[in-house]
Amino acid sequence: MADISLNDPWGLSFIALSLLLGGILKGATGAGMPIIAVPVVAAVYDVRLAVILLVVPNFLTNLWQLLRYREQELERGFTASFALSGAVGAGFGTFFLVWLPGTLLNLLMTAVVVIYIAMRLLKPTLQIPIDRARKTAWMAGGSGGLLQGALGISAPVAITFLSAVKLPRPTFIFTVSVYFATMCLTQFSVQVHQGLLTWHIAALGAAALIPMLMGMPVGEWIGRRMGPVMFDRIILAMLACLALKQVWDVFA
Repeated sequence: MADISLNDPWGLSFIALSLLLGGILKGATGAGMPIIAVPVVAAVYDVRLAVILLVVPNFLTNLWQLLRYREQELERGFTASFALSGAVGAGFGTFFLVWLPGTLLNLLMTAVVVIYIAMRLLKPTLQIPIDRARKTAWMAGGSGGLLQGALGISAPVAITFLSAVKLPRPTFIFTVSVYFATMCLTQFSVQVHQGLLTWHIAALGAAALIPMLMGMPVGEWIGRRMGPVMFDRIILAMLACLALKQVWDVFA
């Protein structure tokens, strides 16, 4: 596994920028930080390091958001089913992170990013009634958790599912924050047990909070006052470029 060098100003700058943009997207929508940060860190270093690095800041930012929106819970049973199944999936996914070769992880991460871009551009009109969502929350949560643990990106499953339930923005933010925070606890414990998360990476992850926290208030302003269509298009274009770079790095 690669390691982050403090003597690499360009690499650190790209990572800091991705965390800032991820914080803006998270502030605007309640989710989305990994879909930006993981591909950037993977492009500079590798997927395994990206997933491990983001566990600490992902947990802390989601903990902050769930506390802020704690009065907006939809149903405790629905939230618990979604979050706990995500935690189980993330645990299994972390073992794939350990076992799978780095090249395959890069390709899988790129495929997930491309699927996410396609889904955002096509904007499916899928809508899931709350009665059906209660019955399928564990399946969506577990599948998203598996992706989160292995690749650090669960958006194509988890965010698509919650978006289809048509939750109000504050309720969506609370639900997804509980989901990510719970998964991070599982990721943290399994990564430490497997010797992946070291004190050095944990300290760098804590430092990654700075650009994320700078971006989140900006994102909240966008989410409350502006239609973030153009911002969304810029993010998708950047992700497409990163996906192409990953493919080039693997096959060149």
